[in-house]
Amino acid sequence: MLCTLNEVLPRARKDHYAVVAFDFYNDLFVRAILEACEEKRAPAILAALPGDLEGRGMDYMAAVAKGVAPSYSIPAVLHLDHAKSFDLIKRAIGAGFGSVMLDGSDLPFHDNIEATREVAAYAHARGVTVEAELGSVAGADLEGNDQGPSLLTDPKDVAEFVEKTGVDALAVSIGTAHGVYKSKPVLDIKLLGEIAAVVDIPLVLHGGSGTPDDQLRDAIRNGITKLNVYADIRIALNSGFGAAAGLAARRADELPGKMFEPIAQSLRKEVLKKISLSMSDNRY
Repeated sequence: MLCTLNEVLPRARKDHYAVVAFDFYNDLFVRAILEACEEKRAPAILAALPGDLEGRGMDYMAAVAKGVAPSYSIPAVLHLDHAKSFDLIKRAIGAGFGSVMLDGSDLPFHDNIEATREVAAYAHARGVTVEAELGSVAGADLEGNDQGPSLLTDPKDVAEFVEKTGVDALAVSIGTAHGVYKSKPVLDIKLLGEIAAVVDIPLVLHGGSGTPDDQLRDAIRNGITKLNVYADIRIALNSGFGAAAGLAARRADELPGKMFEPIAQSLRKEVLKKISLSMSDNRY
C-alpha cells in the first residue's frame, strides 16, 4: 500500500529503527525491494532520481510503483530523491509521488529556507510530504566524479530551518558521502545527537552505502530515521549481471526469466541485508 513519509517515519523515530530508501530504476528493482520488504514485514521507500525520470521516465516509474505497491501488505512510499527543480517536484506530485525531496544543500542558508518553504507549502496542500537537506553530503556523483568534501550540518541552523520551512524530514551531513568510499568514514555521532536534540522531526542519512554497520546502527539509535542506499544496490546489480553472463555464455537464447533471476536474487540479498541493518524488520 502506498503512503507518505509521515505514515512510516514517526513510528520509526519513536521505536529507534530506520526505514530504508532504495533508489530504483525499473520493475526489476521494485519487485526485489517490495518482495524482500514483504517477507521481512518492513516498510519500504522507493526512491527515484531525477536523471531516471527524464523523457517518459516519470510516467513509467510512477506507473510501475503505483501499479504494484497496493498488492503488498507493507507500507511503501514513492519518493522523489534529490530534486533541484520546483518544476520537477510539481511533475512528480502530479504523477502520484507521495513524497519529494528538495535538495537545496548547495544554496545559501536563507535561499535554501525560501526554496524549501515554497515546495513544502505546495506539497502539503496536496497531501505530499517533503524532505530537505541542510549541510551537504558530497562524495561521488552518479557518473563517478568527485564532488569534493562534505559540509557538516551546523546544529545552530537546524531549529530555524525546520521552523521556517515546515519540512517533514531533514537530511543531515554527519560524515557520510555518496558513492563508493575511498577510505573508511567516521560518522560524527556527537554532532548527530546535538542536531536531534533541537528538532522533533525524523532525520535522514544519505550516503548509507559502504558505511560500517556498527556506525550506521549507532546513528539510527541516535536519531537517524531514514537511510538512503543506492551504491550498494548498484554493486549488487553488477554482481548479478556477472552470474547472468555465465548463463548467456552457455545458451545464446536463454529464457528471460532465467537470465534475470540471478540479478533479482543479488538485489534481493542486498535489500534483506539493509532491512536487518536498519532494524526495520517485523514492524508491520
